[in-house]
Amino acid sequence: MDKNTIIGLLLMAAVFFGFMWFAPKDDIKVPEEATPPEETERVVSDLAIDSLSPSELKWLLKNIAEHGNPVASDSIMLHNYTNPLVNLTSDGKSVSGSVNVDGVTLDWKDIKAGDLSKMTVAQQRQAVEIVRQASVEIGKYGKFAPFLAGTDSIIKLENNVLALELSSKSGTVTRAELKKYDTEYTPDETKKRKEKVVIFDSSTNLLQFQIPLSQEIATGDLYFTPTIVNDSTVLMTLPIAEDAFWGLEYTLPQGDSYVIGIKVVQKNMDYYIESNNRLLGVDWHQQLLRQEKGKMFEERNSALYYKFAGGSVDNLSENKNDSEERQAKIRWIGFKNQFFSSVLIADRPFNMADLKSVVLKDRPYFLKDFSAQATVNDYDWRAATPAEFSLFIGPNLYPLLSSLDRQTVADENLQLTRLIPLGWSVFRWINTGVIIPIFNFLGSFISNYGIVILVMTFFIKLVLFPLTYKSYRSQAVMRLLQPEMKEINEKYPGQANAMTRQQKMMALYSKAGANPMSGCLPMLLQMPILFAMFTFFPSAIELRGQSFLWAHDLAAPDAIISWSGHIPLITDYFGNHISLFCLLMTITNLVYTKINMQTTANQMPGMKWMMYLMPVFFMIFFNNYASGLSYYYFLSLLITIAQTYAFRYFIKEEDVKKKMAENAKKPKKKSGFMARLEEMQRQQQAMLREQQKRAQSRR
Repeated sequence: MDKNTIIGLLLMAAVFFGFMWFAPKDDIKVPEEATPPEETERVVSDLAIDSLSPSELKWLLKNIAEHGNPVASDSIMLHNYTNPLVNLTSDGKSVSGSVNVDGVTLDWKDIKAGDLSKMTVAQQRQAVEIVRQASVEIGKYGKFAPFLAGTDSIIKLENNVLALELSSKSGTVTRAELKKYDTEYTPDETKKRKEKVVIFDSSTNLLQFQIPLSQEIATGDLYFTPTIVNDSTVLMTLPIAEDAFWGLEYTLPQGDSYVIGIKVVQKNMDYYIESNNRLLGVDWHQQLLRQEKGKMFEERNSALYYKFAGGSVDNLSENKNDSEERQAKIRWIGFKNQFFSSVLIADRPFNMADLKSVVLKDRPYFLKDFSAQATVNDYDWRAATPAEFSLFIGPNLYPLLSSLDRQTVADENLQLTRLIPLGWSVFRWINTGVIIPIFNFLGSFISNYGIVILVMTFFIKLVLFPLTYKSYRSQAVMRLLQPEMKEINEKYPGQANAMTRQQKMMALYSKAGANPMSGCLPMLLQMPILFAMFTFFPSAIELRGQSFLWAHDLAAPDAIISWSGHIPLITDYFGNHISLFCLLMTITNLVYTKINMQTTANQMPGMKWMMYLMPVFFMIFFNNYASGLSYYYFLSLLITIAQTYAFRYFIKEEDVKKKMAENAKKPKKKSGFMARLEEMQRQQQAMLREQQKRAQSRR
């Protein structure tokens, strides 16, 4: 672009802007009579009118035609859809009917035309939105859309032990109360109230099914029609036509049954429903309510359990948030509290389960939030009963759960007794084979469980008496050998003489007929019983609420001193109280340690203070445990102390020395243990000599 072109463009621009600047300007005014006020109002109103778009109208016609109820007509095919807010009829090309807006019934033709002489703008817009929402609901819920609204009603089922409430809104059990158990947890400690245990209510539990349509719909969104079949059975139905329904049947047997039968029932559904979905979904959510005084221990013994079909029982973590997605056959899913459980048992196993447990730290009335989503395969729309379940709601009582285990499903042991934590295999076997039968036998004719524990403790001590006697006699022999053992230690001091010293010790034991392990083995054989009792007492619901002496509940700590507030570490482990039975157990344990140290102090001088610290550690550990457990250990220690003094009285040192002298005269035959021990000593000596040779060669 040359210089002349640029100058020409600039001159043209100057002429254009000059013309615009000096051109005359017209006044733009709107005449006052241009638009009358009433016409202005009509225009504004027209702009506010709402209406269905062509695509929305098309979907409305399609949804009513597919999911509405047929209406008898001589000329054309009509379909009608009705819920509490709309009553719409379609001939496939247009829609007629009415819409209820805040109690006012409006004609759809007037709504569509925007006739403001029969309604306000707000009513017209709200009516269109109601129809628009109804079309969406019909498309998703199909034949079940009319049941999205209704009136809730409560139906009760009850027997000797269980009181249930069922809601027509969701068609499920919304409240479960155990009639024979009282809650021990009192939010207001100043009130002495006794209320029945409520496992869950409508605000803390929802068990719903996902009806297998092309788009699954939850029964929790629907209003059912309840029918009381008899004293034990309630039928919840969704009547989609005069001759067709989908429903849930609940049966609570009379008597002392804690098991509710649940059946999915239907009639002629295959005639009205077209769906290739064959998965019945189960969605269960529950916030676990507190039932006991001590939250720490109750929380520790609460968890989500589940059993593999034909396999073992497993559970999510008791102490932290946890989740599992199991792509496997699951027989049952259980939400377990310390002493009570809700267990959903599938007649045909779940083919998968998505499980989740959340600890509710800042919720004083709750423990954990459990949720489970599962599915059942092969749903048949033609079957009258396409799926069945059993819902156990009751106590973790071993005889009760054991009887339910024998009521097998498809020849399978339910293993519901695994809901009761009775320890590892050996300890569990002792509990189930010995402790629980004795406990139940004594409890059948002794009403006070404090006395039951006392009698059972004496019985266990009587059974273990031969082992205890042998252990004490071995200790007496070792006590008499103390002077000679001390002489050997002084004669062969230091690490260099370790092998010689050990050989001399073994020769002394052999001469006296003593075995250093004979005192330990009987004690080790008693340990499984002690561990079994450790797991049994905190899990025994029979002790729950049972008082004895100052303890109001043998299944909870017997606090005599309590304080508020949180002290780091102390509150976390020791709690905010002092339990009297635990304190007595600790004092008795210290006394027993002192008595026992009179025998073992010379053998293990470095262990003296550790032995005295152990009872203190036990007090910290047991302070939050069931008072019945501390009471049992207290009694056991008292009896052990009494046995110790009795043995000292009846087992004379002169008799022991005489027996040792007789053993010394007998020809010695090495036991397998002694032979192995001597062989180990020879190998150690050989290794020591080899090390010494190598050390000298390096010099």
